[in-house]
Amino acid sequence: LANHYRLIILSNIDRASFAASNEKLGVTFDAIITAEDLGSYKPNPRNFAALIERAGEMEVPTGKLLHVAQSLFHDHVPAKEIGLPTVWINRRHGKPGWGATPDPGSAVTPDWEFTSMAAFAEAVQIDAEQ
Repeated sequence: LANHYRLIILSNIDRASFAASNEKLGVTFDAIITAEDLGSYKPNPRNFAALIERAGEMEVPTGKLLHVAQSLFHDHVPAKEIGLPTVWINRRHGKPGWGATPDPGSAVTPDWEFTSMAAFAEAVQIDAEQ
């Protein structure tokens, strides 16, 4: 994905936990924004305002942002409320319920849906090659 996008993470965890998780993933992010940094958790609009501000500092206008996340409640509802297009990574595809997140009801419809980050990355690569 980094070949096609600037990557900014907006996470509901602290920096130490993120660093430990990311060490396993080995992804280089252009910016990291955590709940620890902000003193609040998604879906708080403050977190999304911080995302837009940080993207602006990186000269990425709001109209070029694409929010990619698993949680409909914590990510997609607030992202759509501020007009961001979204990609839902539906890891629970085919399983009932919402896992550890509240049921978002019919409050949101993501723009795209994939069952994994790998599937999304593959679709991005295929699109880029066309």
